Amino acid sequence: MVLYTSPFPNSFLSVLHSFSWGLIFPCYWLADRLVASFVPTTYEKRQRADDPCYFHALCIIITTPIYLALLVASLPFALIGFLLWSPLQSARRPYIYSRLEDKNHTNGATLLTEWKAAGNGKSFCFGSANVCLLPDSLARFNNVFNTQARAKEIGRRIRNGASRPQIKIYIDSPTNTSISAASFSSLVSPQGGDSTNRTVNAGIKRTTSMEYKGDNSGSNNGEDNREDKGGAGEPNEGEENTCIVRINGEDNGHMSDTEADPVNGQAHASGPAEPSPEGDAEISKTPNHKQKEGDSGSLDSYSASRESLVKVRVGDGTVDQSTVNNKLLYKASIMKKTSVRKKKHTDETFDHEISAFFPANLDFLCLQEVFDKRAAEKLKEQLHHYFEYIVYDVGVYSCHGCCSFKFVNSGLLFASRYPVMDAAYHCYPNGRGTDSLASKGALFLKVQVGSTPQDQRIVGYISCTHLQAIAGDTTVRCEQLDMLQDWLSEFRKSTSSSSTANPEELVAFDVICGDLNFDNCSSEDKLEQQHSLFTHYKDPCRIGPGEDKPWAIGTLLDPEGLYDDEVCTPDNLQKVLESEEGRKGYLVYPTSKNHSSSQKGRKASLKGNGRRIDYMLYTEEGLYLEWKVEVEEFSFITQLAGLTDHLPVAMRLMVSTGEDDP
Repeated sequence: MVLYTSPFPNSFLSVLHSFSWGLIFPCYWLADRLVASFVPTTYEKRQRADDPCYFHALCIIITTPIYLALLVASLPFALIGFLLWSPLQSARRPYIYSRLEDKNHTNGATLLTEWKAAGNGKSFCFGSANVCLLPDSLARFNNVFNTQARAKEIGRRIRNGASRPQIKIYIDSPTNTSISAASFSSLVSPQGGDSTNRTVNAGIKRTTSMEYKGDNSGSNNGEDNREDKGGAGEPNEGEENTCIVRINGEDNGHMSDTEADPVNGQAHASGPAEPSPEGDAEISKTPNHKQKEGDSGSLDSYSASRESLVKVRVGDGTVDQSTVNNKLLYKASIMKKTSVRKKKHTDETFDHEISAFFPANLDFLCLQEVFDKRAAEKLKEQLHHYFEYIVYDVGVYSCHGCCSFKFVNSGLLFASRYPVMDAAYHCYPNGRGTDSLASKGALFLKVQVGSTPQDQRIVGYISCTHLQAIAGDTTVRCEQLDMLQDWLSEFRKSTSSSSTANPEELVAFDVICGDLNFDNCSSEDKLEQQHSLFTHYKDPCRIGPGEDKPWAIGTLLDPEGLYDDEVCTPDNLQKVLESEEGRKGYLVYPTSKNHSSSQKGRKASLKGNGRRIDYMLYTEEGLYLEWKVEVEEFSFITQLAGLTDHLPVAMRLMVSTGEDDP
């Protein structure tokens, strides 16, 4: 299947489309600004309350007539542009595939050689988030604004969080022979100015922020790092930037120099770290991502969270070894106790946490509500610092491909570190109300993640979708779930080049992620909760219809509280969501006749831990029979605090090949 790298089949149509949109855009922009000036966010309301001179009201009085006059003047040009633009959509392709050609920032081809299916297996990390990148006037109805600046900052935070090094702590003890790993979101922070190495061990429950600026150049995936990894032996193949710390219980925790060094050299103290090419880039001054003490949103904060921070001071190449040993042993003890506590109330075999960062070494990212095309370009530009392959501007416009007129695309965006082999998009034809104005649908992708020693391709399937949002449209969502399963089955059949007798491809995973707009606790969502999709695909957060696991929390934030000091930074939001009272104050809960619409200060006993409408599903059906897929980690992420009204989620899957341990 040919991947579309441009929206139109030839340059003439592309130029004509650009010309028509150039005629439409002034009218579109003026209308957007005019409406936005009358829809303030809670942050702007607070700012205006402190303005005794009513300066903003005066600005509106002056600018409104100007906007109206210019809008009326631009209408004839917009009409001409629309008459050209609308017919062109019949020739428009359903997505744009972008591959970064600068090999200094990418490693997609090299990643394929890292897994030859000869070891114990490989883990893959998936992320999903609803980022609410609508035109600014519409985004304000969700209490967020400045879409263009938010898009840039969202992309910056995601790739900075994902490009962090990964730390694992192996504990050797006479009483405990198991391997205990620190959270996959743990950090090692090379700070060049004072030659300081900082290590964070957040255990199983929590990962907090610290003064790590991220690797904006994508060097975390460089050739040198992979060469250093050759003699590691301990981690699975394909785990980049893993810092290994050994703690041996038989010699009182003393570490040799070799054991204390990270596998990829990330924690070496020899000289300053290489500065980020965008480390000094100007950060948008919009209140959505204002920097405060302890704010880790863009990973630029110089204030670390004290609760989970282990500092290793390096001076002239020497380290206070006893201090390091004591702190690491203390952290190891805490990890063991946490594991014991988990087993008392749950049988989970995987880690779960509320994290202030996107997981390190994030492989695949699915985003929803990237509706604004200019914002999509800014977001893509930022994500390309980490992800080599991106599929964006997904959907159809005008009357092409769906039953009703579509003003905006599907809002779906997919980013991958691994090569995309095939892609397909389908539009849901049964959208209702305001949702029918967007070409909501499903994006299906096939990626290559490795090869066998016999040169068989190892592939995976990922589906990204966004369902009907209007409350009460349960039948519409159920129909869309039916179509999702049918389209996915057709996509797998049409893109498979294997036969049972002579398989040319081995399927490693099949994952569905997206905003499904229903939760597993609301009585109004019973039909969706019992849908057949959940018999074929597993939800790591779900026990059964109507019941989530105790540690699962809602992913829909109360828009009214987005700018409160308690939750406006990733660290603060993380701390709030760890408490039941905090969740009641800042998460949207299942609707009930007995509860008022106000979320703040609510003390009533509510079912569940909030509305969890963002899902990560996986299946064991249709995969290579000799392999096993297990969840290794599940995370609720607060790194986009103040930038969207949803919590991103992430899941790490381990694909075991069945080989015996060496």
